[in-house]
Amino acid sequence: MNKSLRIIFFGTPEFATGVLDTIHRSHHEIVAVVTAPDKPAGRGRKINESDVKKYAVENKIPTLQPTNLKSEEFLKELSSFKADLQVIVAFRMLPQAVWKMPHLGTFNLHASLLPQYRGAAPINWAIINQEKITGVTTFFIDDKIDTGAIIANKETSIEPFETVGTLYKRLMSMGAILSLETVNSIAQGSIATTIQKDNVNLKEAPKLNNQNTRIDFTQDASAIDALVRGLYPYPVAKALFFNKEKMIAKVHKTKVVEKNHKIQPGSFVMEDGKMLVACGINMIEIEELQLPNKKRMKIKDLLNGYSFDSDARFDVG
Repeated sequence: MNKSLRIIFFGTPEFATGVLDTIHRSHHEIVAVVTAPDKPAGRGRKINESDVKKYAVENKIPTLQPTNLKSEEFLKELSSFKADLQVIVAFRMLPQAVWKMPHLGTFNLHASLLPQYRGAAPINWAIINQEKITGVTTFFIDDKIDTGAIIANKETSIEPFETVGTLYKRLMSMGAILSLETVNSIAQGSIATTIQKDNVNLKEAPKLNNQNTRIDFTQDASAIDALVRGLYPYPVAKALFFNKEKMIAKVHKTKVVEKNHKIQPGSFVMEDGKMLVACGINMIEIEELQLPNKKRMKIKDLLNGYSFDSDARFDVG
């Protein structure tokens, strides 16, 4: 059996919890977990705990929730656990005093095939950009974001109609396996790293915001469908919709319709209960739409109690 390592785990969302669980169930010891501070969320401002914290508390793992990663108090507490190794999954950037602390180093799991898709939303952008292959990578932390020496990676194909929801689960499972393999290799002293090479063809994975999640109907229908799938089920693609008034609609599900047209992008027609929106090339069928303060609805159900003005349309972007 491999040597057992004392590990401190850093992470916040569900994606990190899958990795934490796999390592926790191994012969290695998770001596502490570091996660985001609790924060109020929703209309009731109920205190929300991270998925990683919930798992740690349930499994009686000491949990740290620092607001300042450079504070002497936090650094002293962190060092008291005498960890051999630190594992990072979906956490904020660490100061050098933290990632240099354990004698075997600190590695991160990233949900892309580095150096491609460095950044906050690699799973989303791989689908949005219509990639055919993605994967997960483990690499040693350095003083920049997602640039450290690569330890190992695993690939998977992106299916033609894949959504973030399905790809997320698959990469979480793959990432958990790869992370444990990486821990075992480090314990054995058998790793060989590869320095990341920067080149002009690198694609980034920036944080999602109101601008880059908005549909631009001047684009090809296939690109719009990829955007919708790359943002489903969260945070969901949005479109500016005009019908008596201006509103932001959420577009949950679409389908490419290969159909030539001569109408303005963003204009739509209703055919047999289907909403077909003109794009730069071809048309897109919006199958599920959510109007402000309404639940998401199939178009055929929406039509039962909602009417469109003759000049109703979507903004181009």
